[in-house]
Amino acid sequence: MYALLILDMQVGLMHGPDQPWRGEALIGTLQHLMTKAREAGAPIFLARHTGPAGSPIDPGSPLTEIVQELELKGDEVVFEKTRPNAFSLTGLADQLKQRGCQGVVITGMKTQYCVDSTTRAARDLGFDAVLIADGHTCSDTPVLKAEAVIAHHNATLAGPFCQLVQAADWVF
Repeated sequence: MYALLILDMQVGLMHGPDQPWRGEALIGTLQHLMTKAREAGAPIFLARHTGPAGSPIDPGSPLTEIVQELELKGDEVVFEKTRPNAFSLTGLADQLKQRGCQGVVITGMKTQYCVDSTTRAARDLGFDAVLIADGHTCSDTPVLKAEAVIAHHNATLAGPFCQLVQAADWVF
């Protein structure tokens, strides 16, 4: 079984000053993947990146809340992380194993940080990592446009670190 993992789809990242590339399309893609996961009985995990008290990503800040557009139904596991790698200091690997998951389908934000480090870690921890090619995004950087960042990471991660699949082609 594969679990769906959605990284950092938070109010402050989606609706903040640095708008993510194709953010609205990503929400639609994630909604579709969540429906497919539910229909297959696959678990859904959502990570919230949080930081120290008093920071913009204080755990109690509304900026760290999962975007309402994802329409959570209560059957998801929402957890906090403090590092780019969603497996680091979170217990995610144990939760996946307890649910009998041998693989994880990785989506969300931001491509060059949390998506990248979590994808690499998943394989290292023995999980079959699947990266949804059209299921992650970021904002433009001073050096590269977001579209180039995403294309680069899809090309770099595919093969050694994960299986790269389009959302429409993935079956749980």
